[in-house]
Amino acid sequence: MIQQISLKLKPLQAASQISIQQQAAAELGVKLSDITGFHIIKRSIDARSKQIYFMLTLKVYVNEPFVERESIQFEFDVIPKNAPKAIVIGAGPAGLFAALRLIEQGIQPIVLERGKDVRARRRDLAALNKTGEVNPDSNYCFGEGGAGTYSDGKLYTRSNKRGDINRILQLFRHFGAEENILFEAHPHIGTNKLPHIITAMRDHIIACGGEVHFEQKVTALAIRNNTIEGVKTATGDLFEAKHVILATGHSARDIFKLLHAQNILIEAKPFALGVRIEHPQALIDSAQFHCLIRPDYLPPASYSLVEQVNGRGVFSFCMCPGGIIAPAATDPGELVVNGWSPSKRNNPYANSGMVVTVDEEDFAPFQHHGELRAMYYQQHVEKESFNAGGGKFVAPAQRMADFVNNKVSNTLPGCSYIPGLRSTNLKEVLPAAVHTRLSGAFQAFGKKMRGYFTNEAILVATESRTSSPVRIPRDSTTLQHPQIKGLYPCGEGAGYAGGIVSAAMDGERVAVAILEQLHP
Repeated sequence: MIQQISLKLKPLQAASQISIQQQAAAELGVKLSDITGFHIIKRSIDARSKQIYFMLTLKVYVNEPFVERESIQFEFDVIPKNAPKAIVIGAGPAGLFAALRLIEQGIQPIVLERGKDVRARRRDLAALNKTGEVNPDSNYCFGEGGAGTYSDGKLYTRSNKRGDINRILQLFRHFGAEENILFEAHPHIGTNKLPHIITAMRDHIIACGGEVHFEQKVTALAIRNNTIEGVKTATGDLFEAKHVILATGHSARDIFKLLHAQNILIEAKPFALGVRIEHPQALIDSAQFHCLIRPDYLPPASYSLVEQVNGRGVFSFCMCPGGIIAPAATDPGELVVNGWSPSKRNNPYANSGMVVTVDEEDFAPFQHHGELRAMYYQQHVEKESFNAGGGKFVAPAQRMADFVNNKVSNTLPGCSYIPGLRSTNLKEVLPAAVHTRLSGAFQAFGKKMRGYFTNEAILVATESRTSSPVRIPRDSTTLQHPQIKGLYPCGEGAGYAGGIVSAAMDGERVAVAILEQLHP
């Protein structure tokens, strides 16, 4: 027989295959020799009490021939030469997964990416970190794979009603991700491994007859009678197609300006803004696992915190155990920070975005920018942060308790941020509505999580690219822009996703919508 069971195991038990089989046999009331194998369906950690447990859901084979884990078989046939075409603007998760789904449906994707391929992109990231030079088209946000490629590769999402999460994870597995992403409660690939997977996806798109063009920045949409006909790029090229997927990510301000200039409907959108906070990983491990030293069989601890302060949400965002803080700016003179982790999450620090919801009340001084008001507010804060750091992406920073007590830190603790830090009173950098709410939240978090509120923690400004400050509207049924036929806003930049998996699912949804337009 084949049985599905749930086990609650101590960490040392969960680290041993034979211990898991012994516990499964006891649960099922059979002999250990009767179990021929098992698959882990779901694995998570319960650290709510002093005793840590691993929660496992297993598929157990009892006196049955063991069968390897089932996987989805994907069919990517070569696209016929006379196939319909669809332009995909952006090679992030939304764009790449849209392209793959288009191929499955017999539609040729033409992917246009403003940045460089993942290998060439690394050199621009090195220059940004070491010399303070930013390439506006090749950085932590722009380039093959999008913002997610060099910011951790987290695959956790709550968007289970927007698409098939398992299909997305299976596709990542198909292109080289490790099997554990299929069952971990919070799957994660790692910034060091994700580029190889992205490269495999691109090679497959090309092998099937799709096109991928790098350093092709879109500068205009070719529109006639409110119908898309193609796009023009900075190189002077015109790419023609009756279907265009706009998957440019949350930081493509030039695209928002382009749409605004061409009188294409867009909307200002609330987002969240704050700082990236970094603790020693050992401190977070101690607080979460109730131990002085984390044993090897436990992964580096993470956390998720949220608090309502003066009517607004303050919450942790993109938490990176064993991670690094990185400069994520897309233009000179603006400072943005983000976080990432390698696959082993073995760096000595834990960082997380800690952000406050911002809305129309905050955007009011930028009302003259119309639908771009939230974007210009975001940009203003990033410029303030850059100036406070003194240039070359040196970041303004402050110890946590000093921040709450409105005191400039005399010294700063060690930090993973490579360009460097400058001790600053962040009250002079962050908007008052953000600063005051962060101060209140940090004290509340210290009561929820032992040791969290400490001067060993450092705040680095500014975490501001949590989501798009602009929404590009689309019809809920056809997924086309309500004004421009054949234009499909997609992913994070259009305001319909948040994170790699969510964006990938939205890319697939839009690809299916195109097929439905071609074959009603």
